[in-house]
Amino acid sequence: MTPTTDTDHQHDSRPVALVTGASAGLGLALARGLAARGWVLILDARGEVALHQVAAELGQHTEVRAIPGDVAASEHREQLAAAARAHGRLDVLVNNASTLGPAPLPPLAAYPLDEFERVLQVNTVAPLGLAQLLLPMLSATRGAMVNISSDAAVEAYPGWGGYGAAKSALDQITAVLAAEQSTVRVYGFDPGDMRTAMHQWAYPGEDISDRPTPERVVPALIGLLVGSRPSGRYRADDLLAHSAGHS
Repeated sequence: MTPTTDTDHQHDSRPVALVTGASAGLGLALARGLAARGWVLILDARGEVALHQVAAELGQHTEVRAIPGDVAASEHREQLAAAARAHGRLDVLVNNASTLGPAPLPPLAAYPLDEFERVLQVNTVAPLGLAQLLLPMLSATRGAMVNISSDAAVEAYPGWGGYGAAKSALDQITAVLAAEQSTVRVYGFDPGDMRTAMHQWAYPGEDISDRPTPERVVPALIGLLVGSRPSGRYRADDLLAHSAGHS
C-alpha cells in the first residue's frame, strides 16, 4: 500500500467506501468488487489477522485502510469515522457486519437474553451509531448508505427470532432514515441465502454448498451504490432479474 498524505487526500477525487465486516462473506466480496473499480476502502472486521490479509490483497489495486475492531463498541465506531474524516470524503457506508447469535439457533422461548442484547447491539444499534457519525460526510458527497438486511427480517423462521428481530428493527431504522434524509440515498439490501461461514454456523453439520456464493449478488449491490435508485429496501434477486431483463 502506498503511503498518502493529507495533501494527497485533499486532491483525491476517487470515491471512498467504508465497509464493515469486510474480512469474509459478502463484505469481502464487495470490497474486492470495489477495489477492482479503483475505490478507496476503509475496512472493518473483528478478526485482525484476516482483515490485514484482505488489506494486503486489495492494497495491490487501491488504497486500503484496515481498522480491526467490534462495531458494537462506540470507541471503534469513532475510529472508523475518524478514518473517513482523515481522508476528507465518504461516498458510501455499507453496514454489513453482523452476528447470528447462539448456535444451534435457539427458540425464542429459550433465547438467552444476554445473547439477544449482543445481537441487537451489533446488528441494529451499531449501524445507527455509524449513520449518526457519518451522515454529514455522506450528505456532502450526496452518497449512499446500505444496511444489509435478511429475509429473516420479514419471514418467521423457527430459530431465527433473535437475528430476524434485529434485522427487522434495522429495516425500520433504514426506512425512517430514508424518510428523513434528502441528500443521502438510504438502502436496505437483502442478499438472500448465501454460502457463507455465518450461514454454515446456523446449520452446523449440514451441506450448504447448493447456496450461491456472495460474489453472485455483488453486481446488484454495486449497481445500487453507483446508481440512482430511490431510497428503499431491495432484494438482490429482484435487482439481478431486472438487470438481466435489460441486458
